[in-house]
Amino acid sequence: METIIPITGKVKYKITLDPGVWIFDDRKVDLNTYFSEDQKADDALEEYTKSVSKHWDREIMEGAVYPPTLKTEVKFEKEKVLTGTFGIPFKPFLVNAEPDQTAKTVIIEYGDNAQAALPLVEATQIILGFSKDGKPLKEDGPLHVYYQDGSNKDNPIKNVTGFKVE
Repeated sequence: METIIPITGKVKYKITLDPGVWIFDDRKVDLNTYFSEDQKADDALEEYTKSVSKHWDREIMEGAVYPPTLKTEVKFEKEKVLTGTFGIPFKPFLVNAEPDQTAKTVIIEYGDNAQAALPLVEATQIILGFSKDGKPLKEDGPLHVYYQDGSNKDNPIKNVTGFKVE
């Protein structure tokens, strides 16, 4: 099984995706809760403001020292990574590949020469599942494709071998 997934076709940059390193990416989402939570548009400035505010509030309330609770939180996050089921949004990778202005479709290549076509706009909304219960998807991976609305969360597109922009 090949673990490197290419994005090819009508793109300025043909790039490859390596799901093995995404466990360290801050953009990853927990697939156990992702489809059950209300989704809202990501606003980078708003997220940054909230995180800075949270940190500032914590320092005001507890002081700038590192109490034992911070070590506990770090340990919890490490355990979550080792046991969680994660995915990552496809949009940043597609944007970095810079699809041609004439491109209208993304073909998801999977299994034994099977394909699924999505309009370019819809393709920016898919989630790429890369781990289940803390382990890479070796049997039917390296990627699973989930639609953002969760309509295929129980039956994702499996054995993804590439993405072709047409």
